[in-house]
Amino acid sequence: MVLQRFADYAASLRRGELPPEALHGAKRCVIDWFAATLPGGGVAPATMLSEALGTGGGGALLYPSGAGTDPRSAALINGSAAHTIEFDDIFRDAIYHPGAPVIAAALAVAQARGKGGEAFLRGVIAGYETSNRIGMAVNPSHYTYWHTTGTVGAFGAAAAAACILDLDQGPTLHAMANAGTLAAGLQQAFRADAMAKPLHAGRAAETGVMVALAAEKGVTGAPDILDGACGFGAAMSRNPDWQAAADDLGRSFTITRTTVKNHAACGHTHAAIDGVLALAAEHGLTPGDVAHIRVGSYAKATEITGSKTPRTAFEAKFSLPYCVSAALVCGRVRVDAFSPERLDDPVLRGLIERVELSIDDEAEAAFPGRRSATVEIETTDGRTFSHYSPTRKGDPDNPLSDGELADKFNELVEPVTGAAAAADLLQTLWSLETMKDMALLSVAGTAARARA
Repeated sequence: MVLQRFADYAASLRRGELPPEALHGAKRCVIDWFAATLPGGGVAPATMLSEALGTGGGGALLYPSGAGTDPRSAALINGSAAHTIEFDDIFRDAIYHPGAPVIAAALAVAQARGKGGEAFLRGVIAGYETSNRIGMAVNPSHYTYWHTTGTVGAFGAAAAAACILDLDQGPTLHAMANAGTLAAGLQQAFRADAMAKPLHAGRAAETGVMVALAAEKGVTGAPDILDGACGFGAAMSRNPDWQAAADDLGRSFTITRTTVKNHAACGHTHAAIDGVLALAAEHGLTPGDVAHIRVGSYAKATEITGSKTPRTAFEAKFSLPYCVSAALVCGRVRVDAFSPERLDDPVLRGLIERVELSIDDEAEAAFPGRRSATVEIETTDGRTFSHYSPTRKGDPDNPLSDGELADKFNELVEPVTGAAAAADLLQTLWSLETMKDMALLSVAGTAARARA
């Protein structure tokens, strides 16, 4: 039973030395999580979920409001908020956003139980290391119909919560087993203008909290839920190699290979955006110079982000033609690229009509291990420029530096909290392992309370 190996590993992370690079990677992921969650928490569906479920007090906090609630509600609402503006992290090899479900679950449990920053970070690492590998095992076939963040995310959230609850191998196994039978999330949900996609992340986080709390009281699950004849692997992928997935547990840390998004859109658009920005910078191109934009990428990029008629911000984030056009018009593809004014911009809309998409054989062969694209821009005066993006800015082979991550954090958080509170929060997150009680991690005045 491969799940036993994952559970044993998650439980082992409660104690012992952790490599500095793993702790640093975990803090980077938490900083990036807050960068996505704070703006996401102020819009639907997080605001609607807060109204629907109520806060009612409790040790777990909602962000950005700081209102207290129970850990399951906090995991659901914060997990949804983290995935709303499409700026949360990615584990490329698993086609998966681990931070939204794992960190939401870990934070909710740590705050509800008064745990400190080190215990929280250990839980985050446990959640990433187990779920990233499960995601690698079931993909790319799993991604045909399933949204990995909603499905595999439940395993990661359960592992994180169990680790923070200080559960040993047995209850951790049962928590992760029950996460497997409750895991869901269909891709159809994000091929329309619906709020269901962020709910996948929130529900995975809530599931992880629930099954861990249940396992703490003795609720059992099916230990062979991953590799059984009617289990997760058989039902939701094709021929997963579970042995390979678990072989390097403890020998490497996938959390150090996390992609930090550099653009506020679906990750399948990023390599092409990078290419357009590179060509515009190199040749001084403006929207008026462009006759055609041709993008060759892998099949999933064209399948999921091929729409040329986005009407809403959500649809635009899943439109490669819109995103590469916005890159030329705006000079970047951040949150402001999806404002109502941009959505109605006649120059941007006109560019969309000049975008052609195709499947590039080299990019298709490299997927999902690399997310690449070739962009060709033909100008109105007959010149043609081409750029090949072998990976995305923010991927582990072209990462954002700590400074660039901080810039992204400040850009997204300062409009929500103000510059002083954003700087205070960032300072605290970089030294999170010293925090005595994660329930003190509010948006304002964080550093002062952490040192109290």
